[in-house]
Amino acid sequence: MPSDQTPQVPATRDRREAVREKAQQVHAKQSRVRLLRGVILGAVGLAVIGAAAAAVIWAFAEMGPRPQVQPANAHGDGFTVSSIPEVTEPLQTGVDGSTPTVETTPEEEATPEEEATPTPGATDTRAVDIRVYVDYLSTGAREFQMSNAEQLKKWVGQDAATLTYYPVAMLTSKSNGTKYSLRAAGAAACVATYSPDTFFTFNDQMLRKQPEIDSDGMSDEEIAELAQAAGASAPKVVRNCIEEGSFLSWARAATDRALESIPDSDGVALTGTPMVLVNGTPYVGAMDDPTEFAQFVLTVASDAYYRTPSPTPSPSDSGTPTPTP
Repeated sequence: MPSDQTPQVPATRDRREAVREKAQQVHAKQSRVRLLRGVILGAVGLAVIGAAAAAVIWAFAEMGPRPQVQPANAHGDGFTVSSIPEVTEPLQTGVDGSTPTVETTPEEEATPEEEATPTPGATDTRAVDIRVYVDYLSTGAREFQMSNAEQLKKWVGQDAATLTYYPVAMLTSKSNGTKYSLRAAGAAACVATYSPDTFFTFNDQMLRKQPEIDSDGMSDEEIAELAQAAGASAPKVVRNCIEEGSFLSWARAATDRALESIPDSDGVALTGTPMVLVNGTPYVGAMDDPTEFAQFVLTVASDAYYRTPSPTPSPSDSGTPTPTP
């Protein structure tokens, strides 16, 4: 008996192929989703790592030293005094603003006159070169400035000497963590750069109003006010320079260079402040004795004079009559 049922094999095979194709599509879709998820997670991870690295770099940049800016008027890390206004008499005020007194005996009061302070003359030889390495927290630097300011001003005014100050930071750790020596040296560079005509006055006042060692010292704002009181010609620029610490890196580097070697000094290096050199020769006398220092300057100037060969005088210079044709 013939059967009217058709074979189901092709239909079954088609369904099986459809299921397999569907499964492959689902698997491919899942693979794409996993791949996309991995790409997204990787991108997010890279972004997080990049942000963290940028934060670390920024933090180290903030903690690190500022870019070093060179003062425009610095010559070998020093500032040559070009203008000296009137300054107060030496030893007029003490650290605390008091006036020091000196007891005298009747014999001293009866002395008719004191020994005259020797003075180098501009005609004796060429101008002597006086260099002063100064830390604004050094008591010796204060003593030298207050004792010798008047005669230094006189010699420079007579063209008998050139005077150059080198601000250094030897006592940075002696101000309760405020780094006063470093900040003061940087401030001196600000004044010397933007108001050079008032540098001598500012330098003088910084030493006369010197804070005690192991104290906080003056703030940047107070130093800026002192610069303005000294007559700074560009007060806003000077104030910004001081308060922003524009020359702190330079002051630190200048100190390091001086500790290694001082130019034109026959191998001398900075060992303490003040260090005063006359024609490259260190002064080792009393810092508060202007007569002793003046005698040292005169001696060095005389030595330089006699070491300088004199030109051979011509017959007309000697006064000897010259024959005429």
